Amino acid sequence: MSVLVAGTTALDSIRTPYSENPKLLGGSASHAAVAASFFCPVQLVGVVGSDFPRKYINLYRKHGIDLQALEVVKGGQTFHWSGEYEVNMNNRRTLETILGVIDGWMPALPGPCETAGYVLLANISPQVQNRVLDQLRKPKFVVADTMDLWLNITLEEVLRLLKRVDCLVLNDSEARQLVKEDNVVAALPKLHQLGPKYIIVKKGEHGSILSSPKGLFVAPAYPLHKVVDPTGAGDSFVGGMMGYLASKGGSVDSHLRMAMVHGAVVASFCCEGFGLQVTTKVTQEKIAARVKELLKITKL
Repeated sequence: MSVLVAGTTALDSIRTPYSENPKLLGGSASHAAVAASFFCPVQLVGVVGSDFPRKYINLYRKHGIDLQALEVVKGGQTFHWSGEYEVNMNNRRTLETILGVIDGWMPALPGPCETAGYVLLANISPQVQNRVLDQLRKPKFVVADTMDLWLNITLEEVLRLLKRVDCLVLNDSEARQLVKEDNVVAALPKLHQLGPKYIIVKKGEHGSILSSPKGLFVAPAYPLHKVVDPTGAGDSFVGGMMGYLASKGGSVDSHLRMAMVHGAVVASFCCEGFGLQVTTKVTQEKIAARVKELLKITKL
């Protein structure tokens, strides 16, 4: 089966103490869609302006990503984010955000997208996420990602969304913020009460935690000797996870844990280069080799 990925399609300018890279392909949908494309066909829902480089359109197509739901606004400016990382790569600050065509955008899905079975509502405003759900018929498995910004300014819309999705993905600080609970493990039951059957808490270099009907599972991150740029790693994680799930079909509970391991591996490649520079050069063989290695070093 395929995965429908809705989120931001952006141009990112990223600065670290060692390098500066302007207007790279970025955005939650870009990272997630490319990650998912290693495992199954992908439909991308997003919007860009006429300034969006043709080479990035070609890159999407190289990965077999269906672009019939990618809207191009003539004369519009593509969403642009600029940020700077500190030496440890854990702390970053936003230098500039230009919403451009994403401001007020509400997607209209073409017919073939309405029957999507696996749906990833990547990080974007909950209004857009809910709008995508409104147009879907009977999806098999819906995952939503979010961030602290939406919890601060559109909490009611986030809470409405959570009643409609199967799985919520967020980081540990966002989990604490959403249910006012400092202990992440203690926060999990409260998060389930908001609607999602599955909760995945991302913990960066320390992996992720799954809470599901089968109980808790801790998925490790792939250990890297050097992190070049962590931008998009979380999106790559959930994109790879969803791609793997869609490729397997059947029961989500039967494959979700291994899907998280595959997502962690794809995210590790993302961190080894700026933007999507390394991810887009990865092969399925490299992913399989790294998955095998990660399973080996975490086996008891």
